[in-house]
Amino acid sequence: MLTKRLTRNIFLLIFPFLIMVFVNEVYRFKIADPPYQFNGVKAINSDIKYSDKCSWVAHQNTSYCKTHHVKFIKRYLNQTDIIYFSIIRLLHATGGYKMANIFFLVFLFPLIMWFSLIKILDYYFLIKKLKKRNLNNE
Repeated sequence: MLTKRLTRNIFLLIFPFLIMVFVNEVYRFKIADPPYQFNGVKAINSDIKYSDKCSWVAHQNTSYCKTHHVKFIKRYLNQTDIIYFSIIRLLHATGGYKMANIFFLVFLFPLIMWFSLIKILDYYFLIKKLKKRNLNNE
């Protein structure tokens, strides 16, 4: 039988992916443009350049995206570009950019974030329990 904590942890692992798939599938019906294709794999968005919405063109040309789509963090691009392009260089340095991208950004990073969330929740409930015990002992 699954414990309450284990059920919570599994839910926190799976729920964000379910939301992402749900949103993508609902949004797919609203797209009228032809999808971007590479090696027979279709993306949801097209690779047509739009000035009012994002497309796959930004994957190959980030300056186009920055010029037409970035609004809120425009003044911070000098700082964020350092991080962004460092990550891109690091992924290319592995010799297998696509696999490194999937491993680090799709698997490892979300797993680290999930583990961190679990530890934060565990510590939160432990602190709450200790505070309650301390109040009862007074």
